[in-house]
Amino acid sequence: MNEGPLDIAYVSVFYPYRGGIAQFNASLYRAFEELGHHQKAYTFTRQYPDILFPGSSQFVAEEDSADPIPAKRVLDTMNPFNWLSTASDIRKTHPDLLLTQLWMPFMGPAFGTIARRMDKDCMKLCVVHNALPHESRPGDTAFTKYMLSAHDGLIAISDAVEEDLKRLNLGKPILRKEHPIYTHFGDPIDKQMAREELNLPKDAKILLFFGFIREYKGLMNLIESMKFLSEDVHLVIAGEIYGSFDEYDAKIQSLKLDQRVHKHVRYIPDSETPLFFCSADACILPYITATQSGIIAIAHHFEIPVIATPVGGLSEALRNGKAGMIVKGTNVQEIANGINEFFDKDLSSRYIERVRALKKELSWTELARDIIAFYEMIKSSKTKH
Repeated sequence: MNEGPLDIAYVSVFYPYRGGIAQFNASLYRAFEELGHHQKAYTFTRQYPDILFPGSSQFVAEEDSADPIPAKRVLDTMNPFNWLSTASDIRKTHPDLLLTQLWMPFMGPAFGTIARRMDKDCMKLCVVHNALPHESRPGDTAFTKYMLSAHDGLIAISDAVEEDLKRLNLGKPILRKEHPIYTHFGDPIDKQMAREELNLPKDAKILLFFGFIREYKGLMNLIESMKFLSEDVHLVIAGEIYGSFDEYDAKIQSLKLDQRVHKHVRYIPDSETPLFFCSADACILPYITATQSGIIAIAHHFEIPVIATPVGGLSEALRNGKAGMIVKGTNVQEIANGINEFFDKDLSSRYIERVRALKKELSWTELARDIIAFYEMIKSSKTKH
């Protein structure tokens, strides 16, 4: 066992940046803090070039309940000379552990260079959200391998990620962990109050599609599935789009769904997140491909049932159908059949009971403890050799 608190250099995206990875990092940072470890957080001066982030802003809004982690803004992902100076800055603090996160290969060269320039006695661990992206670009595999091969151990956030890591054949120990449940969005609110605030029909069956709108998330199939659902089933689309919403709008118009599809195609600040989840009867993830999804962690926090396609790590996150409904496939009819079954059999309470049990299991403190135990295991193994 470790003889005392670790000195951790935590390099990733933190406040004032926004998004799911920043929220993940803030929660994990606070868990390490709770366990008594010493941390220095490092984040970006420039995270992405605009071409990789076509949304409205990379930064938190006033309405967000972002945790202002005291991260030092030093890293420019577009400047290799900066990677070296950032590594030098971190190395001067002599950390026991360098902790990074991988969510897209673009980060690989910067993080891989920093990890390679740490002292030999500094352990390097990486939490991997996506080993390879849903929308691939040239160089993805090379960037990912360059980064991960510089680490001593990898933490996979889903079975799908673990399988991708094994296929990359990096020869690194892998710790498989679940995505903990978010707790920073506040308490649930009354469903009817939420619907009134969002101007949604009081007695409708409401499905929620939440988060960034990307092609791989299957929103087009979900919209098309609405033609197989009863008139009292409504869909709320809440999230910012990468690109244009015109194609989706055209489909909504052609299917005459204007009165049943409620569009909030914009960045949804943390302050509004409870409204959207608590107004819904179910959160739906009609993804065509996936590794894992932080949206499930938010839905679980608000105890809202999830309906998802059987791709990537979604099924395991929903305990293979015990903590949410897994539809039979990703096509329009299969999605519609699953939604109809969910409402016809009134399955909501069955799933919520399991979700309440999961909320006790999937804590940030447990993830932090397991990462430290993983560190100690690898360190012990290296000492023996």
